Amino acid sequence: MHIPDGFLDLKTCVTTYLLSGAALSYGINKLKNNFSEKNIPILGILGAFIFAAQMINIPIGFGTSGHLMGGVLAMLVLGPWSASLIITSILVIQSVFFMDGGILALGANVLNMALIQVWAGYFIYNFLTKINFSDKLRIVITGLSATVISAVFTALELSFSNIVNLNFILAAMVGWHTIIGLMEGIITMLVLSYLKKTVSTQFELAYQKEGVKDA
Repeated sequence: MHIPDGFLDLKTCVTTYLLSGAALSYGINKLKNNFSEKNIPILGILGAFIFAAQMINIPIGFGTSGHLMGGVLAMLVLGPWSASLIITSILVIQSVFFMDGGILALGANVLNMALIQVWAGYFIYNFLTKINFSDKLRIVITGLSATVISAVFTALELSFSNIVNLNFILAAMVGWHTIIGLMEGIITMLVLSYLKKTVSTQFELAYQKEGVKDA
């Protein structure tokens, strides 16, 4: 999913930087009065886990790759804004120190993985709470759907930059990320089941039966 430099034109890079920057600025202000210090240990552990998972890449072609993203997991544990900031921090480190994703393309990568995947997951999960599914099935569907939606936006950005035909890259990205999204949903469900049994007494998970809080 990481887009390197040279695959997006200047207007797409600038637009995605502006959109991501505006959204994250709002999120930081939102969190100032809502973030609980009790969640700092799990934030660090979760960040390290997602960082490692994102470093395992499957090349798809035309400048992008497939991998587990972790945005839905972070969103269900800590809430969407905390998740967006965690994923953004990971993407910055990967781009600057590991050359995994470009500096100019960082705005697009943040938009796709730290914002679109996280917030698509937020709305999908909350919608699914109104349907009589098991919690585990809701989590798997959320992980799968949010990952595919994020892949669609990546394909659109590459197409808008005239890198590749939209139909071709859309088919490749959606095809691969349906498989990756299913894996992401299952892993997210397993990790959350473990956290619920072991550490939920130390902090409150963001997701509940009635949905996810927006902080």
